[in-house]
Amino acid sequence: MLEAIKPLIDSGIVNEDTKQAIAEAWEAKLVETREQVRAELREEFARNYEHDKSVMVEALDKMVTETLTQELKEFADDKRKLVEDRVAFKKHALNTGRKFNSFLTTKLSEEIQELRNDRKAQNLSMAKLDRFVIKALAEEIQEFATDKKDLAETKVRLLTTAQSTLESLQKKFVTQSAAIVKESVIKNLKTELTQFKKDIKEARENMFGRRLFEAFAGEFAVTHLNENAEISKLQKVVADKEAIISESKKQVAEKTRLVESKEAEIRVARDIAERQKITAELLGTLTKDKAKVMTELLEGVQTPKLKSAFDKYLPAVLTNGKPAQPAVSKQVLSESLVVTGDKAVRAAPDQYDNNVIDLRRLAGLK
Repeated sequence: MLEAIKPLIDSGIVNEDTKQAIAEAWEAKLVETREQVRAELREEFARNYEHDKSVMVEALDKMVTETLTQELKEFADDKRKLVEDRVAFKKHALNTGRKFNSFLTTKLSEEIQELRNDRKAQNLSMAKLDRFVIKALAEEIQEFATDKKDLAETKVRLLTTAQSTLESLQKKFVTQSAAIVKESVIKNLKTELTQFKKDIKEARENMFGRRLFEAFAGEFAVTHLNENAEISKLQKVVADKEAIISESKKQVAEKTRLVESKEAEIRVARDIAERQKITAELLGTLTKDKAKVMTELLEGVQTPKLKSAFDKYLPAVLTNGKPAQPAVSKQVLSESLVVTGDKAVRAAPDQYDNNVIDLRRLAGLK
């Protein structure tokens, strides 16, 4: 912008202090406008996120409610049928129990023994399935954590290497655009100044003619139209009242718009102040280069989530996007069996107790 109006400044109309003030005011206004636009975009994204989240929660709640209602209805029907079958079976057993008492006792003993054997086999199968599911889920969770960490490191590495290229492109763009803007502004200024001179000349001529017409009209009205003075006064009063009413409406509309604008500016200013405070606290312990990289990473993050995003990217930023070397060897999830004389009970390391419980619950195991 300063390069574009340099011919005007070099002409001697603007002194050095005014030129410096213009440059400082331009830079300050540019920074303020950028911060305001970023805050407004973050506020809009936050509103869209809250709306989408509420819609998804309502849809999920409706789906779960309908599914549970259907399942409960089917369960009630099955229970009713089971009760009816039990009643019929008891009636039939009472009628035929005396004749086949010994036979039924023998068969029931055999069935009970087979049932116990089936239960033992099922318990063994469930134990094997339980160990397999826990092991597979632990491996998947560990792979997911590794992939997530690699993704953060890759993002930091790409951002670090792209800064130098971006700076060179920015310098080239500024140089070329400055030359183009300078030429365009000089050409437009010459055209505008020429047109401005013509407009001033025409305005002076029109003003001279208007003064002559007004003097002639005033003299004519005093001499020939004195009988319409009262009507003119009444029309002037009506016009003044209408002008006052119109001005009042404009003032009310302007004040309403001003209040809404100030409320939006207050929200944006609060968000900017809170974001600057949190950013200063988080980046205070980092060096200049790492703080710059972290600032780029946190650019599109909402203000309430700055702390979690900072903790997520901090290890990768500290290592410049390189994978961190593990300090200890990979720990293997192992289980042991404790025999109590009745059934096998699994005993896992203390540090995996909570994870094992959650994994079993997610797998549908009791």
